[in-house]
Amino acid sequence: MTNPVQALTKSVTVNDNPFMKPMEWLSLLLLAAVILVVLPLALDGFRLNLVGKYLTYAFVALGLVICWGYAGILSLGQGVFFGLGGYCMAMYLKLEASSVENTKIQSTPGIPDFMDWNQITALPWFWQPFKSLPLTLLLVVAVPVLFALLISFAMFKRRVGGTYFAIITQAIAAILTILIVGQQGYTGGINGITDLRTLHGWDIRTNHAKTVLYFVNGGLLVACILAAQYVKRSKLGRILVALRDKEDRVRFSGYSVAGFKVFAFCLAAAFAAVGGAMFTLQVGFMSPSFVGIVPSIEMVIYTAVGGRLSLFGAVWGTLLVNWAKTTFSESFPELWLFGLGALFIGVVLAFPNGLAGLWRERIEPRLTRRVKALRAPPPAIAPPHGAPAA
Repeated sequence: MTNPVQALTKSVTVNDNPFMKPMEWLSLLLLAAVILVVLPLALDGFRLNLVGKYLTYAFVALGLVICWGYAGILSLGQGVFFGLGGYCMAMYLKLEASSVENTKIQSTPGIPDFMDWNQITALPWFWQPFKSLPLTLLLVVAVPVLFALLISFAMFKRRVGGTYFAIITQAIAAILTILIVGQQGYTGGINGITDLRTLHGWDIRTNHAKTVLYFVNGGLLVACILAAQYVKRSKLGRILVALRDKEDRVRFSGYSVAGFKVFAFCLAAAFAAVGGAMFTLQVGFMSPSFVGIVPSIEMVIYTAVGGRLSLFGAVWGTLLVNWAKTTFSESFPELWLFGLGALFIGVVLAFPNGLAGLWRERIEPRLTRRVKALRAPPPAIAPPHGAPAA
């Protein structure tokens, strides 16, 4: 029996499998130019901050490209990891805003206001690590990844996959939302964690701060694209594709299928967590409305519209869908969800590989032929009849 991983990597040399092809470098340059140059120059502060919010969702879409597009693991609960990353950052910001001086009118100064309202008189133990910014930055990624590790290890070791895994992740998103809302004294309840003011003494509410955070957001997104590209182009990426297409053959070849799936799922969780933390900084709050089933499904739609096999397509899809959501919901708020569903169905039926597939299959070949035609030397002109040859 032919090893599927060896079949994928057969005859592949360093030159045949570069980190990025010329077209991919061009796509990255174009995306970075639009995000970091064109939009900041073209939009006012309010709209730019709105685009910054969209970019935080793009982190989730990048993770879904690796998890769903390349490993074949459809997760309908990525809002869980987005929310966990956001809540970790919000806990640090809330503690900084809840100093004794700022909360001296409370019954118990020095704790978040919603804890005081619920007659909690001491800071819970699991809030204590978030007094430190370096530890918070570590926990922003570590907590969601650890949670993803527990879920995926329990599921994939028992060979739970496909539709069953998607339903389980959806159920986890619903359970976590109920838990956050129910534990109001520790999480802020349905309102979430609000009134966030400073990051290590730096006021994040000013227009200048939001602009700086936008550029940090864009820079981190480009870094995550490069990290995902590295995984995609490595042998690990080719193994993930083999798992998606011929999982049993990979297992029979001696590879740990569960281990590779766990890695892909945890990497997607890490990307989503970074996006959640940046969302909290960019928007200024975090609530359970970003953890549940609806936002998780919307995140899958972003990836599907952009193209679940394309890192750049996922980012463009996120920007496009959220721009459409903002534009149409302002004019037709009651019809937007129907439009979102119709968009998803239309893309799946007409363009199963999303906008990136449309570009790759229809537009890019025509451009390539046009460039080759322009570069081709002009045809030689035959000498007149009877004239001596040159």
